[in-house]
Formats: sequence, C-alpha cells, structure tokens
Amino acid sequence: MNMIKTNFTVTEFVLLGLSSQPKMQLILFIMFLFFYLLTVVGNIIIITIIQIETHLQTPMYFFLTNLSFLDICYTSTNVPQMLSNMVGKKTIPFSSCATQMYFSLSFGMTECVLLGTMAYDRYVAICHPLHYTVIMAQSTCVQLAAISWSSSFLSSMVINVLTLSLPYCGPNILDHFFCEVPSVLKLACTDTSFPEMVVLIFSILIVFIPFLLIVVSYARILLSVLRMRSASGSHKALSTCASHLTVVALFYGTGIFMYMRPQSKSPRAGGKIIAVVYTVMTPMLNPLIYSLRNQDVKGALRRALAKQRT
Repeated sequence: MNMIKTNFTVTEFVLLGLSSQPKMQLILFIMFLFFYLLTVVGNIIIITIIQIETHLQTPMYFFLTNLSFLDICYTSTNVPQMLSNMVGKKTIPFSSCATQMYFSLSFGMTECVLLGTMAYDRYVAICHPLHYTVIMAQSTCVQLAAISWSSSFLSSMVINVLTLSLPYCGPNILDHFFCEVPSVLKLACTDTSFPEMVVLIFSILIVFIPFLLIVVSYARILLSVLRMRSASGSHKALSTCASHLTVVALFYGTGIFMYMRPQSKSPRAGGKIIAVVYTVMTPMLNPLIYSLRNQDVKGALRRALAKQRT
C-alpha cells in the first residue's frame, strides 16, 4: 500500500464535465437531475411490481430485478458526482476518484454479463420450453446472478489495482464528467500500453464473450421461431425478446466502442457523449423499455394503479 502511495503526487482531479458555460451547466443540471430521478423511481417501480405480482416470480423477471437494481447502483455511482460538480467544486479527491472508478466499472461489467445471462434464459424458454423449469431452476438462476456480480467485481479489482499502481505526477485535469479507467490512464506519467492491453483482455472476457452468447442465443431463437407453424406463437416468442434486444443494442453498442479500441484513438467529445448513453440514458430507458414493450409488466402496472384508485 505504501508503494502505491509514493506514486501519487496528484491528490485530486479536476473534472471538466460536459460544459464550461454556466448557463449550459444549469440546463444540464436540471436535465440530468430529472434523468436520475426518473431512473431511480422507474427501476424501483419495476422491482416492486415484480415482487408483489406472484405470476412474475419467474427466472426472466428474477434477472430483470437484478438488472433494475444494478441500474440504480450504476447511475448512482456517477450522476450525483456529476450534478455536484455542476453546481459546486469541480474537484474530486484521488481516493474518491479511485472508488468511483472501481464501482462504475464493476457495475458496467456486471450489466454486460447479466444481459448475456438473460439472453440464455430466453433461449432456453423458447427453444427448450419443456425443460425450462428444470434447466432454469431457482438455484441455477441464483448461481448465474452470483457469477455475473462476482466475476465483474473481481475483474474490476484487477484493472483498478493495475491502474492505481501507475505514477500520477500531473497534470490532474480529467476531461470527463466522472472517473473512468480510460480517462484516468491518459493522465499517468508513464507508458500505459500494458494497462490498456489488460483492459482490452478483460473487455474481451467480460464484454465480448457475453455478447457472443447473446448473438448465438438469438440466432438459435430465430431459427426456432422460423420453424413455428403458429403465427401467434412466433409473435409471442419475439415480443418477449424485443425489450432485451433493445437494451443490448443501447448498452453493448456504446460499451464496445468505448472499451474495445485503443484509448489513444478515442475522441474526447465523442467519448463523453458515448459515456452519457451507457451511464445515464440506458439505466433510465431500461424500465421504460421493459414496461412499454412487455405485456405482463404493463398488465401488472395497470392492476397496481387500479388498486391505488380504489
């Protein structure tokens, strides 16, 4: 621990944020505060609905509960700090930056693995419906969720320990709105090719492999749907996958672009916009996507609202 401390002459970072114009900062503060509240409230509603509706106690909605809780944690790691910087000091202590960097990466990786697990769940439900309850038993679902969380937190620990072992002697201006590994690595006072290679390796393991699982699962699902003789059966099968595919496209599209490329070639402005999508927009849109495109969730919401009126 003492060896790591001697590498730090930088005690805090200055976060440039999304804009330096006071009027624009006020607009962004109001907008992102609204997004944050909508994210927290929307995901809490999804979790509550799933818990109180007995017919939603299935593997699909168990994983959706995990995803909603994860989105609350993920956005809470980054957005409050961003809002604070917009109206107050733009600095963040090195220790706080390291903590934010660890949890932000952990939650982001967990979402990648969890989305892959959810794709496998849909594959089993559609392609092996008779064996679904056996394959996706409650104990199996708990184990898959535990693997998603634990593997991501351990991977993030390796990346962050390696990142924090580098010397940071200045400058301390972080061209971002939160502490993220690629942005922090750019401020290290040494060659970062090895840490960048490690980030790429873990990106392949935690991001790309689950993505391949999603692609293979949906390829098998599509083949199974094409063999169905019933049009209503095909429509029902595809409708259960539509919400998940929308979330995958939003989260993976931006995550792969951000982490699976040389960091020196990442455009600054473009990188921040992409980061807004997967740290702010996707957690906010997830409950909307699942409630608007899922008949079971919409029905549960209507029943819950009807009970409140009576």
